[in-house]
Amino acid sequence: MNWLDQVKWDARGLVPAIAQDVHTGRVLMFAWMNREALEQTHRRGEAVYWSRSRHKLWHKGEESGHVQTVRDIRLDCDGDVVLLQVEQAGGIACHTGRESCFFNSLEHDRWTAVDPVLKDPAHIYDGAPTHAHPGPAATADTSAVLERLYATIASRKGADPSVSYVARLFHRGEDAILKKIGEEATELVMAAKDGAPEKILYETADLWFHSLIALAQHGLTPQQVLAELERREGRSGLTEFAARTENH
Repeated sequence: MNWLDQVKWDARGLVPAIAQDVHTGRVLMFAWMNREALEQTHRRGEAVYWSRSRHKLWHKGEESGHVQTVRDIRLDCDGDVVLLQVEQAGGIACHTGRESCFFNSLEHDRWTAVDPVLKDPAHIYDGAPTHAHPGPAATADTSAVLERLYATIASRKGADPSVSYVARLFHRGEDAILKKIGEEATELVMAAKDGAPEKILYETADLWFHSLIALAQHGLTPQQVLAELERREGRSGLTEFAARTENH
């Protein structure tokens, strides 16, 4: 029997995978693998995962440079969980710039970030080229861009308000965040009324940016927004509006 056939893949053809630092034993992250990801991980000696949000293989470190060199691959007794023992390049596994994705600790009935940010996510992911007017082939993966930007925003929670604009908004509270969203929405309306394409793009970016801050304030993510849009895909807007009216 092929060794891959001994893995108990779920209904989606996936298996959960845990990455553990081979030297310290600390759990670094959790992700998913499909058959091809696990086979490539074994063959390449570097962790390859399956991104459920982007629906494609994800070579860990392909954007950040934080590659995971795999020293051992283990399967649990039930055959439905994979454990990778890895050497983590840069000492950073989490897209927030921390050593581990498990940096929130339950203290006094609330989750508190207890691990330091070792590197600003904005500096980790700043190597991708930008284009003023990208065509379809050059357009960045929307989900990945939003995920990186959101990670940077979320990392500003609890940061020094004197050195970070986003930290200052979080410090001032929800009213300040909502006021900025209202201002940016108004500016977008005005730009559209003026019929200025460049300004429309600029103001839309500002509105999206501040909307991500509101999401982070409430513990929501852009992935949840994308999932909601996907739920509506192919559905009549009139049907969606009628359903909301019935529910309210």
